[in-house]
Amino acid sequence: MVIVRNIIKGIFLLAIAVVVYGVYCYADATKDAAQLKVRADQLIADGKGPDDLGPDDLGQNKAAQLLLVQDPGYYDHSGIDLTSKGAGITTLTQSLAKRVGFSEFKPGIAKFRQTAYAMGLEAELSKEQIFALFLDSVEMGKGPDGWMTGFFNASRKIYGKEVNELSDREFLSLVAVMIAPAKYNLRKPGAALTERVTRIEKLIAKACEPLDLKDVWLEGCK
Repeated sequence: MVIVRNIIKGIFLLAIAVVVYGVYCYADATKDAAQLKVRADQLIADGKGPDDLGPDDLGQNKAAQLLLVQDPGYYDHSGIDLTSKGAGITTLTQSLAKRVGFSEFKPGIAKFRQTAYAMGLEAELSKEQIFALFLDSVEMGKGPDGWMTGFFNASRKIYGKEVNELSDREFLSLVAVMIAPAKYNLRKPGAALTERVTRIEKLIAKACEPLDLKDVWLEGCK
């Protein structure tokens, strides 16, 4: 009986510690929000926001296409999405939190900070601001001058064009590498990258759908 009580007490204390840690991390995000807003607004003013991704050849919104792959429930969640097919366990906002809320991210308890920080960002920043910051900081793999960050930067480095000037397949190639920038090489596209782009094209055309929440590799679109 004593052992059981000690176990229950330990679980209770751990739960309290997690909640306190989450509140602390949420507060960090709200504290950082002011400077992040300034940065986001400057990006948008410089033509590097989601509206600047442009339309595809059929006039469809490219920002919506990116979200369909990266975070299909983006405009409906507050930093966490555990229901949308293909969303995975990391939303766009959590992905941003990983880059702006840590000096160095390590798996484990850092996931609690990542989630709480993302919720803080959602409370303080607009969806457009969060999206702009994501586009500016997302890792895009190896480029001609080394490792690339930033969606717009990768477009210029790889294709020598602004994002809104890319062909549909060029744009989707940039979208495709975000899931595994170390695996895919935009400078030397191979069969794996081509296959991923093809799956994304099927998803956008509504010819398929992810199997479940965890299907970030779009196995449902083979």
